[in-house]
Amino acid sequence: MANARGALVDITFSLARVVIGFLFACHGAQKLFGVLGGTSQVGHTKMMIAAIIEFGGGLLIALGLFTRVAAFLSSGEMAVAYFTVHAPHGFWPIINKGELAVAYCFFFLFVAAHGAGPYSLDGMVRRKV
Repeated sequence: MANARGALVDITFSLARVVIGFLFACHGAQKLFGVLGGTSQVGHTKMMIAAIIEFGGGLLIALGLFTRVAAFLSSGEMAVAYFTVHAPHGFWPIINKGELAVAYCFFFLFVAAHGAGPYSLDGMVRRKV
């Protein structure tokens, strides 16, 4: 029973990692390519850095490749986004519309500490070594 529960936890975590990583990459795609209802931010240096971290980091997290590094950078980028964009508009994330930035930040911080899990490219590489 404990083995089945562990497998379910691994599958559920991997599914969350893939979905949340993909959604994060979509935010980056909005800024990089002006798709999905966004506008291209190519002319703004800070936004370009954010877009590259979001798009590249999101894809790496979704694939589970270099996951700890990608998640750590993505978590930091979301913390910076929260404190520079949202926090000046009020203390509470629900009021300053920063709850998604906070959720991404802490999920990616967890992923950075936990790793990608067995159902990932990192996990495949680790099994082969």
